[in-house]
Amino acid sequence: MTFNSSTQTKPRFSVLLLSRIFIPFALGYFLSYLYRVVNNVLAGDLAADMGLDAGQLGLLTGVYLIAFASSQLPLGILLDRYGPVKVEAVLLLFAAAGAWVFAQAETVHGLMLGRALIGFGVSACLMAAFKAFVQWFPADKLPLVNGLQFTAGGLGILAAAAPVEFALQFTDWRGVFQLLALATLGVAILMMTVVPEKPIAKQPASLQSHVHSILAIFTSPRFWLLSPWAITTQAVFMAIMSLWSGPWLRDVAGLERDAVAAVLTWQALGVISGYLVTGLAAERLGRVGVSIPKVVAVGLSAFMLVQVALILEWTAVTGVLWFCFGFFGTSGVLAYAHLSQQFPAELAGRVNTALNLLVFIMAFLVQWGIGALIEYWSIAGATQYNPAGYQAAFSVLLVLQTAAMIGYFVQARRQVA
Repeated sequence: MTFNSSTQTKPRFSVLLLSRIFIPFALGYFLSYLYRVVNNVLAGDLAADMGLDAGQLGLLTGVYLIAFASSQLPLGILLDRYGPVKVEAVLLLFAAAGAWVFAQAETVHGLMLGRALIGFGVSACLMAAFKAFVQWFPADKLPLVNGLQFTAGGLGILAAAAPVEFALQFTDWRGVFQLLALATLGVAILMMTVVPEKPIAKQPASLQSHVHSILAIFTSPRFWLLSPWAITTQAVFMAIMSLWSGPWLRDVAGLERDAVAAVLTWQALGVISGYLVTGLAAERLGRVGVSIPKVVAVGLSAFMLVQVALILEWTAVTGVLWFCFGFFGTSGVLAYAHLSQQFPAELAGRVNTALNLLVFIMAFLVQWGIGALIEYWSIAGATQYNPAGYQAAFSVLLVLQTAAMIGYFVQARRQVA
């Protein structure tokens, strides 16, 4: 017997329902962000123990991003066919296995395999949650629940700073990943045993129709108006936040490990605040006629100005800079909401995964590229990286973002004309 979810009455919204649905998905998203940025604190230990240079460190950390990206296009069909609970629970098992492989690895290739399995394993943590929330919660509660989900990711960034630094007083990076493997396995089990599964509403879209819709999205001028700017800025935000902000604080600002962790905590608080404030601001400003692209443009412009300050090495206000980096870097997430509104409602999920694919591919290239440029400026045998390498890398990235910004404003003006 099949069910049509559009005609079913959703259960009454309650704290119990919120707990059963939200908490497991929030824990999964928490872990996905923790995995994404944990190398920021562990970078020095990984480089020393495994003999990694800056380029290898960037490639190793970036493998998470490219593995994450690889699943984005088929993810929509998997969620439609099997439901968010089964898909995320199974994928989290891959993440748990990847964390354990990473913890046991004795070679760079072993580390890369573990990191790739982690990226693949957490790739559904946001999209699966969004689908489950739509299935179970009333429409007027979705902004609240989605905002809480993003906040859970921000808490993952927070946990990867001072708490990980504290854990390193009792164990090493291998122990940290062993604990993460066990925690991920626990969330997968929680997902399978606690979260109710909604019956599949109808025969899901075929692979052929899915491919055709993806091609329609990628060939649409509406998709490419804001996307290049959002993609470049989000990629830079993700790549720096998840690896290079920690080494910058060590090598450019000259901070010790505990001080680095403290500033990374401020960065995480900036991300959490940004997710909460930008969504609320966009919603309130929309009531008075200010469009989402205008809000995105202001936020991303501020984000780029923060990068100018980093390039100029304003280390006297380091904590403020990295808080602002986290806060304004979240502005690009509003592009997902805007783009999904430019297409039919049934394509919204595929529009988001299409944009996600490009963001994560670009983030992988940026993270690897930063490492390569830093390594180019590094001095052989030095225990730290040359600050000139960071300046060069961040400057190149700012030029790319500026070109994308100019392209956006030129195209937007043509459309108005």
